[in-house]
Amino acid sequence: MNLAGHTLDEARRAIATRLRKAKIESPELDARLLLGDVLQLDLTGLITAATRRLDTSEAQRLEDVIRRRIAGEPVARILGRREFWGLTFALSPATLVPRPDTETLIEAVLDILKREDRTTAPLRILDIGTGSGAILLALLSELPNATGIGTDINPAAITTAADNAATLGLASRATFVACDYAGALRGPFDIVVSNPPYIPTADIDYLDLEVRAHDPHLALDGGADGLIAYRTIAPLAFALLAPSGIAAVEIGQGQAHGVATLMAEAGLAVPAPAKADLSGVPRVVTARKT
Repeated sequence: MNLAGHTLDEARRAIATRLRKAKIESPELDARLLLGDVLQLDLTGLITAATRRLDTSEAQRLEDVIRRRIAGEPVARILGRREFWGLTFALSPATLVPRPDTETLIEAVLDILKREDRTTAPLRILDIGTGSGAILLALLSELPNATGIGTDINPAAITTAADNAATLGLASRATFVACDYAGALRGPFDIVVSNPPYIPTADIDYLDLEVRAHDPHLALDGGADGLIAYRTIAPLAFALLAPSGIAAVEIGQGQAHGVATLMAEAGLAVPAPAKADLSGVPRVVTARKT
């Protein structure tokens, strides 16, 4: 398909048709995002310039990204960024793409803090396996007097997270450390959060192509039963949390009971069932140090 000479509106519709034929899940949205990224135009800009015609260079760049999308590369990877909690996060090969399900973790922590009237308290937060920094930075954006540390075993992820903190104006309240889990840190923390690897090893080959081919396996592989990371995080949370501190972890489908049991065995209280995501799947286990 040669889009040179097409208007932006014609190009957007043609791209959507091509993506739809390739069975891409959201062809219209993806077409708009890809076209806007290549031309550096937002939705308003695309509408305003709908009758402008593509030149040869623009058409070639569009063809390149369309082929990548049809080959299964996620739009967020092509764009190099993803929206999460109303914030824009840059991505790198060392980081997961933040997903809407993970916003359930932010909601779970904020719900507790709001009930206890602690949203303006000088809280100290630890994010284990921070990746792009999305969880920690989203919480800091809502908690004006909180500070936090994000850890990751991959130094490249730490660089990405630190860059995101700077871009979002949160660098003065966020520190990032390259280490395994929280081995380099000392408490106490008021909140410990994590979205650890929780996919059973045998299931990784059956994940959607967009995940298994483009997300770092280190951030996906949760061992034989998917719970290996929680076996380390639960006792770490107990050791690092202040009295009445909160632990909140994202979990995979069917893991609520197993993770809650590990938390209880580590000495943490699990006062409520796992919080469900928008699809109704139990997604976040919260625990307290009593």
